[in-house]
Amino acid sequence: MIAKTIKKIELLWFHYLLNLLLLIFAVFMVLPFVWMFSTSLRLPIESFTLPPQWIPQKVTFENYTRVFTLVPFFDFFWNSLFVASVTTAGQLLTCSLAAYSFARLHFPGKNFVFILLMSSLMVPGYMTIVPVFAIIRFLNLADTLWALIFPALTSAFGIFLLRQFFMTIPLDLEDAARIDGANPFQIYTHVMLPLGMPALSVLAIFTFNGNWNDFFRPLIFLKTWTKFTLPLGLVTLRGVEGTGSVSVVMAGVTLSVIPVLIIFLIAQRYLIEGITLTGLKG
Repeated sequence: MIAKTIKKIELLWFHYLLNLLLLIFAVFMVLPFVWMFSTSLRLPIESFTLPPQWIPQKVTFENYTRVFTLVPFFDFFWNSLFVASVTTAGQLLTCSLAAYSFARLHFPGKNFVFILLMSSLMVPGYMTIVPVFAIIRFLNLADTLWALIFPALTSAFGIFLLRQFFMTIPLDLEDAARIDGANPFQIYTHVMLPLGMPALSVLAIFTFNGNWNDFFRPLIFLKTWTKFTLPLGLVTLRGVEGTGSVSVVMAGVTLSVIPVLIIFLIAQRYLIEGITLTGLKG
């Protein structure tokens, strides 16, 4: 009896220490965002005071108004939203179809094709940017938003993620659907997609966030001012040789973070559930 009590006390202290450790890590993760928001509310000269001050001496929202007057922020915002939304929708469609084929259908060379697809994950995107740019120019899509969308309409990582989840769905559900007369496409739409919402939510969040924050590809493919996405457009707030206001830049970054934060807060339950379940079966 005493041994059980001691063990319970040890487990309780372990949970307390673990929660304390996670809290410390959470604080360190949040601090950059707090500093970003604090800097966006202060005068530029206060950003370089020593020691650094977390609370602004004088709160001002002028930095946010200057974001809209110095650059076409709404154009940048719409371009990023359009690219991220269309790319996310495209990946959800193409990756789910391919993942269902690899997880459930049988066709010659399936394993070889899947291994070949997974091997593409070892090739950095920077190594393929030149041939991709050549193809974009050949299709007359350079300096358009479609140059960012078409190469990102599918993803080897997305196929792998959804395949792992689809393989955890019991075969009995598919057998029941076949008995009711459902064909493979109907099984995909009425069984796999509804049950795969957690994994689809994870892929949607990762894809939207990745394309929303993408800086490299817009830098290569876009040159017209009004077609810039937010990451590329906000760089112009720094001014020539970084002479712009740090507070204005932080105000622009704060505004750009809001959509991603809202999406994460809405879908965080599916995100945690999807990450937990997608690795249950290989």
